[in-house]
Amino acid sequence: MNTKYYLKSNVAIEALIDRWYAWSHLMYPPTAGLNIKERHLKIMESYIKNPRIHAAAVKKPEMLGGPFIDYDGGRVEEIEELYKETLNKRASLLELNTAFEELNEMLKSEAIGYSLDPLYEKVPDLLKGYVELYYDLNNRANFRIYESLFYSSEYYDESTQSISLQLVESDNARSFVLSTPRLDDENLIHLQIAFKEKVIDELFKMKKIPGDYDYIKKALGIKPEQEELFKSFFTTEPPKSFKKYTGSGIRTRYFGHASVLVETNEISILVDPVISYDGYETDISRYTVNDLPEMIDYVLITHNHQDHILFETLLQLRHRIKNIVVPSGSKGNIQDPSLRLMLNKIGFFNVIELDEMESIELDRCSITGLPFLGEHCDLDIRSKLCFHVGLHNNFNVLFVADSCNIEPKIYERVQKVIGNVDVLFLGMECDGAPLSWVYGPLLYDKLERDKDLSRRLAGSDYEQGMSLINIFNPKNVFVYAMGLEPWLEFISSIRYTDESRPIKESNKLVAKCIEMGKDAERLFGEKTIEY
Repeated sequence: MNTKYYLKSNVAIEALIDRWYAWSHLMYPPTAGLNIKERHLKIMESYIKNPRIHAAAVKKPEMLGGPFIDYDGGRVEEIEELYKETLNKRASLLELNTAFEELNEMLKSEAIGYSLDPLYEKVPDLLKGYVELYYDLNNRANFRIYESLFYSSEYYDESTQSISLQLVESDNARSFVLSTPRLDDENLIHLQIAFKEKVIDELFKMKKIPGDYDYIKKALGIKPEQEELFKSFFTTEPPKSFKKYTGSGIRTRYFGHASVLVETNEISILVDPVISYDGYETDISRYTVNDLPEMIDYVLITHNHQDHILFETLLQLRHRIKNIVVPSGSKGNIQDPSLRLMLNKIGFFNVIELDEMESIELDRCSITGLPFLGEHCDLDIRSKLCFHVGLHNNFNVLFVADSCNIEPKIYERVQKVIGNVDVLFLGMECDGAPLSWVYGPLLYDKLERDKDLSRRLAGSDYEQGMSLINIFNPKNVFVYAMGLEPWLEFISSIRYTDESRPIKESNKLVAKCIEMGKDAERLFGEKTIEY
């Protein structure tokens, strides 16, 4: 009989596009082209010209998250080869960028209030059939994109997708994802596999259910020279078993950042899954994949930022997710691609879209999408929701995520509909990166620095957070989504000190809540609360 093997719990998958860590803006062709042009190629050009500047920059904490490749000034020839390969393989997407620029300029100069019908002839050939022209109510011209057609075109190229497998053996093992492409490494196995392929599910099922090593080796196409490393990813030792919640109340578990599991004895709901690894020495306790149910009834995604919708976690859990709930997008704006369409393309066919104040009503549970303010730099982005989870015995949990309470009247109106809540999870990363950090590649005209810095990817500060607490009157307040955990640094690039504004503001809020008689805490690592 063949020995059955488990996949070790600290085996990670990085989904890659053009050897860069995949996130939503690299999936959708129009945003992918812009990121290739304005981010990837420029970073690689800079590194090829002066690698020592990059090597020095990545050693400075204040430069963490900047456009610097983390290969210690080496491997220049490989970066140069990736640069040339990108120019060649992605030529059509780069031409598409030019077409969008031409369309934008044509509308600025020729759409002056008259009918747009004659201008369809002037739409660049590459975009004909993919866009609709329109005026807003101020007679400013714009265009919307038929996203599903782009995903069915030659511009969506699955041959650019690959995965890498590795053992994560420390919390700070990986370079910042937006700045450093993933080159070959003796500790990585790169495989040319599209994200949608079911073999990924078969592999990660083995974290809980032992499987046939020889079968999975063959299914993944492991080469002889990769087998020694690949074999080290497996063990005959079973993982820690998951203890299903059987109580009559509610259990919430904090997994780090904005990831929270809500359970009753009937249902499980996981919010913004970003799951850590174990299997190595660390002084920070955390929950991992072994602390998740065998099947997760609902995964809720609050918004489309790379620290809240993480392919690395989603692909590992895909076979365990019954339903995934996402905010409905703005239907055609470049800066707001559809999460549903994107997830469908990578093998999630159980995606439910919600709009603000729209609910999923179950037997003893309801999930309602609520308005999510700010944190998106004043851009027209709709794919963002706070979530209200109503459980049996009239117990209510509110996940505000990174919403910035810039207009409390909105939440006052919401409270009149949903009432007070028992538990509030509140994001307070109140500094936030500037507009250009995420959305810069999508802008036709670059902003002056002071304007860029004024438009932030920021959550609530003390005053805004206390306003939410006064509106919803929760008994428990948990500050989360701060990027505090060190295993998130490769995604968030955040390092705080005691003097950092988000720390000081959240300390002040927690102290005030305790003074008011509320249970309050800024979460870090792991936390279980039963009600």
